[in-house]
Amino acid sequence: MSRLFWLNDEAWAAIEPHLPKNQPGARRVDDRRVISGILHILKTGCRWEDCPAEYGPPTTIYNRFNRWSRRQLWSGILDALVAKGVLALSASIDSSYVKAHRSAHGGKGGPKAQAIGPSRGGQTTKIHAVTDLLGRPAVLRLTAGNVADVTMAGPLMDAAGRVRCLIADKGYDANALRRRLRTEGAQAVIPGRSNRKVPIEYDEARYKSRWRIEAAFCRLKDFRRIATRYDKLARNFLSAVALATLIAFWV
Repeated sequence: MSRLFWLNDEAWAAIEPHLPKNQPGARRVDDRRVISGILHILKTGCRWEDCPAEYGPPTTIYNRFNRWSRRQLWSGILDALVAKGVLALSASIDSSYVKAHRSAHGGKGGPKAQAIGPSRGGQTTKIHAVTDLLGRPAVLRLTAGNVADVTMAGPLMDAAGRVRCLIADKGYDANALRRRLRTEGAQAVIPGRSNRKVPIEYDEARYKSRWRIEAAFCRLKDFRRIATRYDKLARNFLSAVALATLIAFWV
């Protein structure tokens, strides 16, 4: 029992108001117990069928996770709990590779549709994130591992809203992104690529804080089912990342 994970009162108080109400089932396993079971799976990396009985039947644990993922509930709760305007002052943007286990293949529509693609590390998925000043992920997206970081900058910034300062590595050195930030009155703390004819000046002191987004990815990958992707469906893996983000950073 000591190795089992249970939602504490503070985390449950934050999550519970956003869950579906008046669900059917005379002997329905309560949501707090089920979510604790889901998090146990994410933390330990075990198979759904091996979920300890203390959390309820494994099929109940998985079915509720899958059903709520289909409704985009987990991402919705993350959006609700992220403080409004948290990215307005300064934000960092980056991505991280996650190796796709062979069990992650076979999702409907093929690998591309399920955000799996070839990279130097094999078949991978990329987690793209925007974090605040404290390194807390506020926006999450998935792509296949062979998608260039800069192609996701626009969608991520659309979701993040206006910022005063954007910190990113040279993988985001693109004229279009710099023009957008300049138009919005934001500072681009992005070093230039080595092949630029004219060197790019940037705030090196601010750039040093980019370690926070790297640390955020490391913290998320303490959840074993985030460090390695086992989910066939991109929506389920994104839901797992969102739930891990909630627990690690926001509740």
